[in-house]
Amino acid sequence: MDTIAKTQALGRRHRRSYEPSFKADLVAACQQPGISVAAVALSHGLNANLLRRWVAEHERFGHHDLQEAPPSRVSNSSPVAGFVPVRLPAAQVPAADIRIELRRGAMAIKVSWPVAAAGDCAAWLRDLVQ
Repeated sequence: MDTIAKTQALGRRHRRSYEPSFKADLVAACQQPGISVAAVALSHGLNANLLRRWVAEHERFGHHDLQEAPPSRVSNSSPVAGFVPVRLPAAQVPAADIRIELRRGAMAIKVSWPVAAAGDCAAWLRDLVQ
């Protein structure tokens, strides 16, 4: 499938232009749950930032008329269809204390300070270091 419009061979560079139906197909593919915009762009030989701009334009201005676009030409055999979302472990809740351990020679000091009083902890450390 040729996605680039015909360009004149005048020796100058020209911007590539894409058909609105092609843009609409890719924007529609990006809006499916669990689909990576970068993977869709890569599988079609596009820069991911360009495709993100098309998606943003569609969300902001409703460009590319997805309702009137022909059925998607993104095949199910493309790498995009094989994308499998990975579940990450749940984020651990940070400790409710600020824990500081200071060592100087053989001496070691461990301090636990409540997070709610972080400003006081910073002032105490500033005074300690001076």
